[in-house]
Amino acid sequence: MFKVNGDEIFVIDGHMHNWNVSRENWLNDYGEGWIKCFYDYHSGLSPEDYVWPFEKYCQYGEETLVKDLFLDGHVDMGILNSTNLFEFFKEGFNPIEKNNVLKQKHPDRFILCAAFDPRDEEAGMDKLRQTVEGYPVGGVKLYTAEWRQGSKGWKLNDPWAYKYLELTEELGIKNVHVHKGPTIYPLSRDAFDVNDVDYAATDFPNLNFIIEHVGLPRLDDFCWIATQERNVYAGLSVAIAFIHPRPKYFAEIIANLLFWLGEDKILFGSDYAIWSPKWLIEKLMALELPDHIKEEYKVSLI
Repeated sequence: MFKVNGDEIFVIDGHMHNWNVSRENWLNDYGEGWIKCFYDYHSGLSPEDYVWPFEKYCQYGEETLVKDLFLDGHVDMGILNSTNLFEFFKEGFNPIEKNNVLKQKHPDRFILCAAFDPRDEEAGMDKLRQTVEGYPVGGVKLYTAEWRQGSKGWKLNDPWAYKYLELTEELGIKNVHVHKGPTIYPLSRDAFDVNDVDYAATDFPNLNFIIEHVGLPRLDDFCWIATQERNVYAGLSVAIAFIHPRPKYFAEIIANLLFWLGEDKILFGSDYAIWSPKWLIEKLMALELPDHIKEEYKVSLI
């Protein structure tokens, strides 16, 4: 457990992955482009000592994951997000079947998220029911820009999406993690727009909507929505990575979140293995906001 000034802090990594996207799993050029885009984020924002060779990045394995999170990385529990991307990867990018193997080996260390796509309509609803029956599901991860049979995205307030959210609530799932942040090649930036969060959060007040990546680059839009919707939370992954190469930019981000949402609605996430939690947590806990930021926003990290 991480210690700061003698106090122990229980760390939940709210956004991490267990992917294997070695070359053998690439279905097409888009699969290759996807992971290379991820790698550009990794190598461009990480401290030099934490940059991996590309081949390791594609397939880092369970032993490396456990070491980076729990032995070295100060993490006590991780939320395993499931992302399929079957149009780009033969076996999927980060499917629940693979994640559950890790969950079963370390049951007290992981919370398992399922995934759904409302474009699967009724058949997908049956699959979600079966998934919840067969796996220890603690939440769902949604990817509104995922490609599917010619469609390049969907919205949380689509009619079929509402049917799935109704089913999610019926099945006892409360936490809905939604990717609303920077795009990844070849997905559409517009399909990650945050406007649909406003509708869904209002119409499903018993669900928690954790907006991963705080809506970047639409931080203002996200903050205006999240401050009026009590069930919308900010997931720091991606945003927090700027703490190393652009600390002033991150200070602006975290100050806005503290000003609009307050500390109880901001959740840590490393986005492992895009970045390693060790350096993110250490830099976050050592961060001091510039005086002009504290004065303007009337916030503090202490």
